[in-house]
Amino acid sequence: MTGSFADTAVGHYINGHWGTAQGRNVIDVISPSDGRKVGAVVAGTDEDVNDAVEAASAAFPAWARTLPEERIRLVERLITEIERDRDALAAVLTEEMGSPLAFARAAQVGVAVADLRELVAAARTHHAEREISNSLVISEPVGVVAAITPWNFPLHQISLKVGAALLAGCTVVLKPSEVAPLNAAMLAGMVETAGFPAGVFNVVFGDGKGVGDPLVTHPKVDMVTFTGSRNVGERISIRAAASIKRVTLELGGKSAAVILDDAPVADSVSAVLRSAFANTGQTCAALTRVLVPSSMQELWVKQALEETHKWTPGRPEEESTVLGPLASIQQLERVRLHIEQAIQDGAEVVTGGVGGVTGLEDGAFVHPTIFTNVTPDMRLFHEEVFGPVLAVTPYETVDEAIALANDSIYGLSGGVFSADESRALEVARQLRTGTVGINGAGLDVGAPFGGYKQSGNGRECGTLGFEEFLETKSVMGARKPS
Repeated sequence: MTGSFADTAVGHYINGHWGTAQGRNVIDVISPSDGRKVGAVVAGTDEDVNDAVEAASAAFPAWARTLPEERIRLVERLITEIERDRDALAAVLTEEMGSPLAFARAAQVGVAVADLRELVAAARTHHAEREISNSLVISEPVGVVAAITPWNFPLHQISLKVGAALLAGCTVVLKPSEVAPLNAAMLAGMVETAGFPAGVFNVVFGDGKGVGDPLVTHPKVDMVTFTGSRNVGERISIRAAASIKRVTLELGGKSAAVILDDAPVADSVSAVLRSAFANTGQTCAALTRVLVPSSMQELWVKQALEETHKWTPGRPEEESTVLGPLASIQQLERVRLHIEQAIQDGAEVVTGGVGGVTGLEDGAFVHPTIFTNVTPDMRLFHEEVFGPVLAVTPYETVDEAIALANDSIYGLSGGVFSADESRALEVARQLRTGTVGINGAGLDVGAPFGGYKQSGNGRECGTLGFEEFLETKSVMGARKPS
């Protein structure tokens, strides 16, 4: 399933076959850049979910018995297909969720390829059997996996979940975001071309009520892996609990960048703004709270104001654009409400705000916004905005900075900036987050990624991400064959 999506709605991919849109309700896919319809997908139902889960369940026994080398071979073929169609995938992502084209090519698609390569490496080195005490301990695939993925980094998240599950020997039913489903349709076509057996990978398009709920509660689904908002994660956990499914969640964040008093100002500003504004701020691990020594705040904010001018909103299909639209008009409205609330709460706007972007009024565009003097009693300090909005808070001591950084229901990521890496590491050890970047270090797809507290549970990426999809069996009194 490649090429233009403008002419016909995409049907589900179930048991190796593409469904049709004839006589079906569809969901239009709208470009956030200018409001154009760029495609449509069939709106799934309980029946569609059941068909997909039954197909995955029927395919599971044979796929689980497939040699790891064969599963690796097929995933490597999928990587080849993705790389071959990198430009087409990037163009589709730009159309459906507004990611600037150059960023879509390098990050949205490039990181997905890197994800799969690291997962392949993890599968290659995995030992399915080992002796512990007087038992043979065996790793086995967990079963049928329901993968529910978001719209902000759709292909990356699909690759992490689907790649790890397939390599582990699981079968998959994917529900991509209805906001950005077209890249998933392209990926399904690549899975088909790569030669995966029918039923091993299935895609059902639709919204949370029509597809997400019946998928999470289906009795033949063994595991749910979800990336998205904290509130939806709570709902999924509750609904899945009735059948005691395994659930892994990668949820929101309100990550803090701790600027120590010896940190180079220009370097820290550049790194923080890149984290906060890339993908138009729609990144769960974005550094959106800056904790800066009060003596440095004026200088740091002045440098940030100068640097922000580089982040000029533009049409995402233009190669030079670094800041595209938000993913939808609905998301634009949410971000504006957060900005308005911050102003009401007394935060000071340094740049940006709720105003529209001249010349781009037909899209979901917003100016990058920086607030100063943000205090812990303000909603902006605690709530995830998911837009290019940065909150600056001064502190007096390092202990206070650590306390401020940890003053959150979330614990997904964080950053520490210092000229002394050992000092930065000392602070990083005290942050209650699943990942911490030192001096602007970004995502390492070979290392585990996931959160503490209400940022979720479980880990993605690399070896630990692969192992999330395995069960452990102890066979007492047995020995590994020599």
